[in-house]
Amino acid sequence: MAKRQKIWVYSPPKQPKTEVPNVLREEVQSRANKLVQSVLIPEHVAPPPKDKRFNYLVDIYSKWRGSYFYFCSKYCCPGPNAISPFFEAKFARLEYVGNNCFNLSYMRHTGQWWEIYHGLSLDECFSAIRDESHFLP
Repeated sequence: MAKRQKIWVYSPPKQPKTEVPNVLREEVQSRANKLVQSVLIPEHVAPPPKDKRFNYLVDIYSKWRGSYFYFCSKYCCPGPNAISPFFEAKFARLEYVGNNCFNLSYMRHTGQWWEIYHGLSLDECFSAIRDESHFLP
């Protein structure tokens, strides 16, 4: 049996995440709240169904976590076999990359984020979330 030989490999340091300025954080949050209240909630949140076995969407909201900004949805689980009465899922993510630019990702059915746009402005991100089917709650 051959003995494994140890070798040194260069591992460059990770690039530090770009810090989001507070002014930009507040602007993104306020504009996202307007998008959620005026477009996403009226379009996607419906009254509870008559059949109480199935989950249904009850709320859409947004939040910051580090240099990532998430759009989240909250579902009600009224069925008799439900583990909990509600659950939450993230469906869109903006990553701040500097110079007022963002990378835009959506949550795949596999539970992994899939980045499809790079270096978009805030307006371009919000129009993609509003108009494209990848970003449905």
